[in-house]
Amino acid sequence: MAAATRGCRPWGSLLGLLGLVSAAAAAWDLASLRCTLGAFCECDFRPDLPGEAPGSPERGAGGRGQTRERWEPWEPGWRRPEKLRTQRKDLKSWVQGNLTACGRSLFLFDEMDKMPPGLMEVLRPFLGSSWVVYGTNYRKAIFIFISNTGGKQINQVALEAWRSRRDREEILLQELEPVISRAVLDNPHHGFSNSGIMEERLLDAVVPFLPLQRHHVRHCVLNELAQLGLEPRDEVVQAVLDSTTFFPEDEQLFSSNGCKTVASRIAFFL
Repeated sequence: MAAATRGCRPWGSLLGLLGLVSAAAAAWDLASLRCTLGAFCECDFRPDLPGEAPGSPERGAGGRGQTRERWEPWEPGWRRPEKLRTQRKDLKSWVQGNLTACGRSLFLFDEMDKMPPGLMEVLRPFLGSSWVVYGTNYRKAIFIFISNTGGKQINQVALEAWRSRRDREEILLQELEPVISRAVLDNPHHGFSNSGIMEERLLDAVVPFLPLQRHHVRHCVLNELAQLGLEPRDEVVQAVLDSTTFFPEDEQLFSSNGCKTVASRIAFFL
């Protein structure tokens, strides 16, 4: 898995392309994040532009955007052209409303590989080079896109590095970014398909999520035990590792599920 970013420069935005690590938007407690992106928060940001009257339709319901609202685009029937047109319109309005209410908004789009192709095309103006789009200043916004597309390619690069006796930490972004981008471009069912976002290189950064090895899973077990207030026990740690599936079949190198099942497995061996 990977993440890539694009949005308010200099902050950029993250495009989540691939990974074995789950990062669902619902798991992010944005309210707990302090204003570390700048000297102060500007969540009452209002653009002072001619013709932009308070409470106009572009500001969203009630004249304010809902920064923490979760937007679900893949409703039943989205493949119908009329449904896609409606959802494109809704997505554009939703982004505009949030940016009008809070210029320093963070938008997280999970499971991009399941998004309707062509839907994301409406985000191109917000990811471009202009400071003001549709009467809204978006430069302080961050867009994060997460996807599983390219996971196999990332795993292959990591495996080849291991076979070449290179540490996982020695893998360079330059080795991964081209294969991730190609995997997205070659997938006609990906959310970025028919959007022009990848072709026009509108994403600032790609953040690959590399597969986890046995020692990474061991750390996850120890951390989970510590969170439960328990002392580390070698037999419990080893039992969790033994019950975890690793791949490839011969090398048994990478965890198939990362650390996602560690917490539930620990309970079986306490």
